[in-house]
Amino acid sequence: MKSYTDPETQKVYHSPVIPKFVGITVTACLITALTACLLTLLFVRKNFSKYTRLEELDAYIQKNYYLDLNDEDQEKMMDYMLKGYVAGLGDKYSQYLTPEEYNEFLTKESGKTVGIGVTVIQGEDGYPEILEVQENSPAQTAGLQVGDVITAVDGIDILEAGYTESIANIKGEEHSSVMITILRENSTENYEVIRETFDVATAKGEMLADQIGYIRITNFRENTVEQFLSALEELKNAGAKGFIFDVRDNGGGLLNSLEKMVDPLLPEGVIATATYHGGRTETVVKSDPEELNLPMVVLVNGNSASAAELFSASLRDFKQAKLVGTQTYGKGVMQVTARTDDGGGLSLTVATYQTSRSECYQGVGLEPDVIVELPESFTIGLSDREDDIQLATAIELLKNN
Repeated sequence: MKSYTDPETQKVYHSPVIPKFVGITVTACLITALTACLLTLLFVRKNFSKYTRLEELDAYIQKNYYLDLNDEDQEKMMDYMLKGYVAGLGDKYSQYLTPEEYNEFLTKESGKTVGIGVTVIQGEDGYPEILEVQENSPAQTAGLQVGDVITAVDGIDILEAGYTESIANIKGEEHSSVMITILRENSTENYEVIRETFDVATAKGEMLADQIGYIRITNFRENTVEQFLSALEELKNAGAKGFIFDVRDNGGGLLNSLEKMVDPLLPEGVIATATYHGGRTETVVKSDPEELNLPMVVLVNGNSASAAELFSASLRDFKQAKLVGTQTYGKGVMQVTARTDDGGGLSLTVATYQTSRSECYQGVGLEPDVIVELPESFTIGLSDREDDIQLATAIELLKNN
């Protein structure tokens, strides 16, 4: 403290001594604050310039478009603007989802769907024929059967409305009804079907000849895990001597589901890793000590992608299975989907991934150990199984083992 005496009153006053380092600190803080302000101004100026282009475009449209734009029009324009912004990445797997699309995405990833639950194929006469009726689906409840021909939807003939339009009209909102006209054994009858949300069967198992367990996996959804593990356990208990896992036409799905499905098949350790922005690498799939010590084959084709490829690569790279079929799609990148403030969502590619024993197959795909082409006329899941030469080859491989 410094002190001095007032010559008139003789009172003593004290003043603190400010150390030099305090002054230096204050100066440094001021410099830091000014720098932050400058950087903020530069950022704002840069982005203001970027978004000014959009503002000018919007102003011109609002002033000169020949029709009045209502709130719905404005909302649709905003949706397309956001979609276009993400599309500018040039990444076909990244996309902005509207609130409606985001809700549909969540329903799909859970392994559920809204509809009536039938698989159809267009016949030569142009009418759809039912090839499969989903178990516990509204269609099954209403009485629809495999082999039924749908001739009209809500009273409008399929050929009049158009095949694609008619199939779209069968789908709709939950709890709403649709009238399906069915031709069965030369007799026509109407069925009212109430659209509902129901579980989709994404993994089904059956025992083939020679005690070979066969499990068809069509997607990797939340409910796929339970369906797969249940089928696996049932076939093991029934005495399966080997397994065929069919991921043909499987476009992928959830990495978490894949991990739970390969865990009981593979030995302990790191199965797959992902590489994120900046080169950061993380383990994304690992397995415990329990493994399936039986011969395995995985059926693949050009539509086997993403998680289906990682499933196949994991079993092959850890010497558990052979791949049979044709070259896979080649999607070795991972997306994360997050909810946006407007209720929509952003699905963004955030990493590449690969097994811990091989390279990433992005843009390349997996080459099968045994290449087997199918005739163009053959449709997996719809054509007669006796003509499935890829499956027949897989069976022979297991029998030889």
